[in-house]
Amino acid sequence: MKYNHIAFNKTGYFSSLICDYLDEKPQLNPFYNRFPKLENFKAQIKQKGASFSLENRNTLVSVLKKQYQNVECSQLTKQHIESLKSEHTFTITTGHQLNLFTGPLYFLYKIVSTINLSKELKAEYPENNFVPIYWMATEDHDFDEINYFSFKGKKFQWSKDEGGAVGELSNEGLDAILEMFSQDLGYTTNAENLKALFKNAYLDHDNLSDATRFLANELFKDYGLVIIDANERPLKRLFISHVETELLNQTAFDAVSEMNVKLSSISADYKIQVNPREINLFYLAKNLRERIVFEDDVYKVLNTDIIFSKSEIQKELLEHPERFSPNVIMRPLYQEVILPNLCYIGGGGELAYWMQLKDYFDKVEVTFPILLLRNSVLIQTEKQAKKLKKLDVSIEDIFLKRDALINKKVREISNIDIDFSIQKNQLKQQFENLFNLAKKTDKSFLGAIKAQEIKQLKGLDNLEKRLLKAQKRKLSDEVGRMTDIQNELFPNGNLQERNTNFSEFYLEYGEQLIPNLIENLKPLKNEFTILTV
Repeated sequence: MKYNHIAFNKTGYFSSLICDYLDEKPQLNPFYNRFPKLENFKAQIKQKGASFSLENRNTLVSVLKKQYQNVECSQLTKQHIESLKSEHTFTITTGHQLNLFTGPLYFLYKIVSTINLSKELKAEYPENNFVPIYWMATEDHDFDEINYFSFKGKKFQWSKDEGGAVGELSNEGLDAILEMFSQDLGYTTNAENLKALFKNAYLDHDNLSDATRFLANELFKDYGLVIIDANERPLKRLFISHVETELLNQTAFDAVSEMNVKLSSISADYKIQVNPREINLFYLAKNLRERIVFEDDVYKVLNTDIIFSKSEIQKELLEHPERFSPNVIMRPLYQEVILPNLCYIGGGGELAYWMQLKDYFDKVEVTFPILLLRNSVLIQTEKQAKKLKKLDVSIEDIFLKRDALINKKVREISNIDIDFSIQKNQLKQQFENLFNLAKKTDKSFLGAIKAQEIKQLKGLDNLEKRLLKAQKRKLSDEVGRMTDIQNELFPNGNLQERNTNFSEFYLEYGEQLIPNLIENLKPLKNEFTILTV
């Protein structure tokens, strides 16, 4: 693979908040703990190590061993799990929903970033151990967000009527998806491997949680990845005090609301990703995950008849902590309470809402992790790279929106100059002279002169657009070739990694796909990667 890159702020696909974060703008300092630089992990290790208990470590290892009882994992993964008992072992974590067959490509990039950062940290701090963690979002209930994947422009979607946490969903009906998918895969060796992977994951396991664990383990077990399902009673017991505080004091609502105001006051371009509830918890049961609210001096589970008094819900929490599920505001806190975690790796939207939580973490006295933007990747073939070079389309060009790319390249390759900037500036100067003349003679003409200026500038704009349109027709062949290749690399006008499933590239490159990603992605470089294969 050949490696190239572009700055995130030049892609046009990342928010101003994330671009400012990567540029370490000082106004964002209050919203995170430490910036993701190798040298900053020394203080993070010290802070987290001092606050994470041996009890939590032993509970975590016990749960992981139970979850891996029926999983054929690598020796390295077993060593990583065992090492978590040590006070010198820390985790690097990414999280993701249980998307069907991994969903979009960036599922891979998140985990590769996590594995590679763990390696870099081990080289820099050899006295410690660093375990890459994939946190499965088993308690989510947004089934419509995870029930499909895209392969060569075709959407394979799974339909079910069950409710509740997605991790407990049965895999019934996925045999039909495999049958349809198989028809599009063909019969090459790589195609057969993909069919077997899908079958072994979804048809040979009872629920979505077990299937996703199997799938992620098969893809990444050689690199020691540890996969956790945090929907476990022993882990929830470690979180009881924070759940009780949330139920009684609404700490998250106050802290996050204040942080949102601060963030919004810095720039109107900083969009708030999530808004806190007064109680940021769900009640979890079979086929049920509904919000807990406090109304009329009692706690209610929405859309049910379940009601608790204050003492009753405290008793329920002590006896059945597994029935309390954190929402998007509290899930990060839960993660940092049960893991000896140093860094969370996520996409731009994820990091943006983590930044809303810094004050909340401080108030409940839990160490806030380092936040790292995951690797982003565009994979292009050698053939596509040669086409772009022949068309004189640069890396920066290919990231432009379709119309901007066409306009830029038509202007560049046209044999006439379709840029009326000089004429517009000359026209403005002429009208400036007219304005000065009117001011000295009759100011009542100022309005008429302004109207005439606007009319003539608009006329030049229209003429420029018409000439550009005419040149597009004349150069339609070049325009067509440019837009065709851009559509290949940016499906539906979006980043490849947010649309395409890994199977599309596995079909071509097989078992070398992930090792090539491991070799080429550098998590601390903070740049968008273009790989030519």
